[in-house]
Amino acid sequence: MIKSFFNNKRSQWIIHVLAWGIIFSVPYIFDNTHERGQHKDVVDKSTFRSFDTITSIFWIALFYFNAFFLTPTFIYKRKFVVYAGALLALFCITIGLHNGLFYLIYHPFALSFTGAAVHNIIPFLFTMTVSTTYKTISDRIESDNLNKEKQHENLKTELSFLRSQINPHFLFNVLNNIAALVRMKSNELEPTVMKLSSLMQYMLYETDEEKVIVKSEVEYLQAYIDLQQQRYGDELTLQALFAIREEWHTIEPMLLIPFVENAFKHGGMLQHPEINVSLSVSNNELHFTVKNKFEDSTAIKDKTSGIGLTNVKRRLELLYPGKHVLKIDKQQGWFIIDLVITLQ
Repeated sequence: MIKSFFNNKRSQWIIHVLAWGIIFSVPYIFDNTHERGQHKDVVDKSTFRSFDTITSIFWIALFYFNAFFLTPTFIYKRKFVVYAGALLALFCITIGLHNGLFYLIYHPFALSFTGAAVHNIIPFLFTMTVSTTYKTISDRIESDNLNKEKQHENLKTELSFLRSQINPHFLFNVLNNIAALVRMKSNELEPTVMKLSSLMQYMLYETDEEKVIVKSEVEYLQAYIDLQQQRYGDELTLQALFAIREEWHTIEPMLLIPFVENAFKHGGMLQHPEINVSLSVSNNELHFTVKNKFEDSTAIKDKTSGIGLTNVKRRLELLYPGKHVLKIDKQQGWFIIDLVITLQ
């Protein structure tokens, strides 16, 4: 809320007005001319205060003219010599206005150009320095905010692209399963189509959200596993264990399914496939393991091989930087994926 206040243009102008008000009220706050015995000086000092207040308008104008015109035009373009000349000309104009105003108020008295220059050189340089510093810092902050916004939009676009790659890959695998059931004229065809319908419903409606509860993602995994088990029947040795002790946690949709897809795609080609899937959520950590038997001689490299795993690795890097550990290993005929995510 505080950040949005300072990023609001109207709020920034309010801060500017308050800052100038405080700066110009300081001489009046510490003025002691109201004390008795100083009536003669009161008139002179009051007149001087009026003169000082009017000249303060010059400093405000100089501050913003330098900030919004001179600095972007010359400093940002590294035209430092031209900028120095512009400041010199501006200083001479300021002294001329200062002397003219002094003459109008204190007529017939007048200031010399040299005296006015000595009197105003320090305030002038201070105003220009603060003005330039203010402009460069505010522009840097605005540029950083824009870059963060662009990075956020690019992240959303990239995640959407990666997800769109996963969905067709998954659908391709499931349709192959249905085609196999059609060739076998299996009675499981109708329930398989119904199962696919429920999976498509999840993909179409749930995955539009940035995050879903872990329980929904697990139900999706279970439905996919059931679908695959219908295809393989008794030939498949399958173990799926899900233990969610903390059901309130959320996760990005379609994040875990590529690991299970990969296990069925490559481990299912064996004569007696064996696949183990386990997922647990406790102590703000999600621990997900997928194991499948494999043989190097049966591995078939095709155009879609590895698409799911490559994409999910990239998604993990984007979504959980420094908050996940992914291990992919081969041990004694097992292909093992072990993933730990620290949930927020």
